[in-house]
Amino acid sequence: MTPRTLFAAARRWFWRALWVFVLLSSLAGSTVYLEETHQLARRFTRSVEFDFFGWTVQTLGIKYGQFSLGTTGYLDEADQSALVLEYMDHLGQAQFLEGRLAEIYGDPSLDNPTGEAEEIAALFVEERARLAELQPVVEAILAEQASVVISELGLNVGGSVFPPVAFHFSPIPSAMIVSPRDVIRQDANVQLDPDLTLEQKIDLETTVEQALDVSVLVVPIGGYGTFPTMIMETTALTWLTDTIVHEWTHNFLTLRPLGWNYGATPEMRTMNETTASIAGREIGRMILERYYPDRVPPPPQPVDPDAPEPPPPAFDFRAEMHETRIHVDELLAEGRIEEAEAYMEARRQIFWNEGYRIRRLNQAYFAFYGAYADEPGGPAGEDPVGEAVRELWARIQSPKEFLLQMGGLHNYAELDELLGRMPASP
Repeated sequence: MTPRTLFAAARRWFWRALWVFVLLSSLAGSTVYLEETHQLARRFTRSVEFDFFGWTVQTLGIKYGQFSLGTTGYLDEADQSALVLEYMDHLGQAQFLEGRLAEIYGDPSLDNPTGEAEEIAALFVEERARLAELQPVVEAILAEQASVVISELGLNVGGSVFPPVAFHFSPIPSAMIVSPRDVIRQDANVQLDPDLTLEQKIDLETTVEQALDVSVLVVPIGGYGTFPTMIMETTALTWLTDTIVHEWTHNFLTLRPLGWNYGATPEMRTMNETTASIAGREIGRMILERYYPDRVPPPPQPVDPDAPEPPPPAFDFRAEMHETRIHVDELLAEGRIEEAEAYMEARRQIFWNEGYRIRRLNQAYFAFYGAYADEPGGPAGEDPVGEAVRELWARIQSPKEFLLQMGGLHNYAELDELLGRMPASP
């Protein structure tokens, strides 16, 4: 075969495999949440729900164009990384100019804000145009860099990463989380149009709560595990590599028991999200170490046993949130719902005064954020599931083995049994 023929064959295989994965992924996600609550909640959201089908069809076309062009093959590794960093610089400038425009148009002392903003608006348009030129190439570069690292870890099929790493910078839908009031549990997660205003979100929360007697919160998210995955624009390279791998991990797990049963129980959701968070953190750091060594965060400093005990932080957010969750669980277990809700609002005001701008702190807040338990403490409270996933990682310390072991689990009991058969972590 000629190189051109080989490339054409590889491209055909890639896209056939991709479409199979997209189809099976859509089937796998069809029974994620409690159907009754989910459908009742959607009575109020259908007109403002995110169009996943339209987004996916459009984005697959974009990805096909990127793959067909093979743009990254014309740049060496150093030039590829430099282009990513250039993109970040332009994005930072565009975000700064956008903020300045908001300030100018919101300044009541200006008689002619349009005139004041004219030059800045022109610069903003130029920056966004440059970003539009760079974005397809930068997405392809970052996807290729992640693929190389993942493949070298042994997470490949026939030498290729499957599912492929494919993502698109995109406005991210908000998620409307629904929990019962008498227990913290995610019964529904409905994705909403990213253009909803804060007032619309608040109105929706109030309407659903009053109609269904539930706890509701519309939360922002930074990425979503569709295929291709959607990722929020950001200048934070550490967060970006983490999130690219986090969302790819969800796709990796989709055709395995852990991902297939994502919403079967609250424990399975926590296992999925904590697994993806650990993988994102660890593999994301490997991407930085290989391609962006100057951007690698410093490692934790070793503890000197002879050093004096450092003073506790003035306000430890994770510890305070952990304490809040524990007390809320206790109150709800005793049936003291209104008291729990009053307590959460009082605690929210304390967090706010300490600089943590939490708009609402309720059962839905804990149902959503409590599933991300890759670090101890925080909104997970005393839930042992996240701790068990972290313990498995501590004993394995191999991303490939960790993902394969977690991916094969059908429930939390199997994770507990697996830990029981393994030697303790050092």
